[in-house]
Amino acid sequence: MRNDFRFESRLPTQDLERARRWYSEKLGLEPVEEREGGLRYEGASGVFCLYASTGASDGSFTQAGFYVDDLDTTVSALRERGVVFEDYGDGGIVEIRGNYPSKGSGERAAWFRDSEGNLIGLAQVVP
Repeated sequence: MRNDFRFESRLPTQDLERARRWYSEKLGLEPVEEREGGLRYEGASGVFCLYASTGASDGSFTQAGFYVDDLDTTVSALRERGVVFEDYGDGGIVEIRGNYPSKGSGERAAWFRDSEGNLIGLAQVVP
């Protein structure tokens, strides 16, 4: 495979309309495209899709991640919108040492579950 591919993440939903409402109300995101059984969202540098599925992820690992410039502000704003963050005994924000050298020396991160139980990560690069 060459390096000129475009990456898209796909997240399963058991109820696509419930997920659409959740992503709109909690994250302020609207799909840029839709088809029967699927919604497509575009960000500044990535794409993710929600799709109707009879299967479900067990939510035991991060299925999608968003990078933000200010993790504390973003977490606070999302909490005000009703997003519930996972608590790993640290108040919800974890310091992660080490990173890909091109991205910095580490990350600060937090995780939440969407309406379908998918585990979503938020991260801020530490220079």
